Amino acid sequence: MLTAMQLADAERHDLSGLVDTERYPLDRPDDSTLLATIEQARADLDREGCAVLRGFLREDRLTQLREECQELANKSFFNTREVNAYFTADNPALPEDDPRRLFMTRTSGFVTRDMITADRIMQRLYVSPAMKSLVARCLGENQVYEYADPYAGLVLNVLPEGTEQPWHYDTNEFIVTMMTQDAEEGGSFEYCPDIRTPQDENYAGVGAVLRDQDRDRVRHLSLRPGDLQLFKGRFSLHRVTRVKGDTPRLTAIFAYSQTPGVVGRLERTRQLYGRVSEQHIQAEEGRAERADGLID
Repeated sequence: MLTAMQLADAERHDLSGLVDTERYPLDRPDDSTLLATIEQARADLDREGCAVLRGFLREDRLTQLREECQELANKSFFNTREVNAYFTADNPALPEDDPRRLFMTRTSGFVTRDMITADRIMQRLYVSPAMKSLVARCLGENQVYEYADPYAGLVLNVLPEGTEQPWHYDTNEFIVTMMTQDAEEGGSFEYCPDIRTPQDENYAGVGAVLRDQDRDRVRHLSLRPGDLQLFKGRFSLHRVTRVKGDTPRLTAIFAYSQTPGVVGRLERTRQLYGRVSEQHIQAEEGRAERADGLID
């Protein structure tokens, strides 16, 4: 029988049962160890657009997390489609070598938040005020909020053998992830920090990366289960390479926003999760243009 102590609770600050609080003392916001971690994360994000908190999850919780995610993976919605890095339709008026006309096969699975129960480690981490405080401080934000989206915000990404996430951008400025199970081979995270800005899409530079003509800009990040990754994916082109072997690559994705009430875009929600809710339809009717002017 579950107790309240074992359930996701947005009022519960104590994560000592899940997080290695010797290395990351989230319950002591002014602890010198935590302050040093935040300072280093900010420096890494400014320099590379990416920061990793190694061994964030307690070692003795890794097996439980992996088993929970393996069970959840059976509920994945899989979708295969040809996409460009911007998730936009083809435009024959553009030159053939324009990156907006370079399409790649994307196959991946997602388990949405409404399928992840309150006793799961993923949910308990996602809703915790201590987790949100850490993310906000590392990003230099006053506060971050859970998504209001019934499907997104917290999802499990599932990449079995033969699948990959080709080069793309994220729709929000930052994302937080934790690999819960590594693939036997492949499944590497690669990215190009700040390859575009709100003032410049840098189509020439992006095209060179997509055509594999420029590997100098590409960074490779080695991740282990239990590491917490903070990534500015709105401006940094990134991908996960093709997975090989019988063991799928599983990753928990914790999406927060700078403002409350965020609901994902209608068409992208349909593409990723295979369905939309009334909330998505209503949100799309009143949606304003993106403030940064970038292509999604």
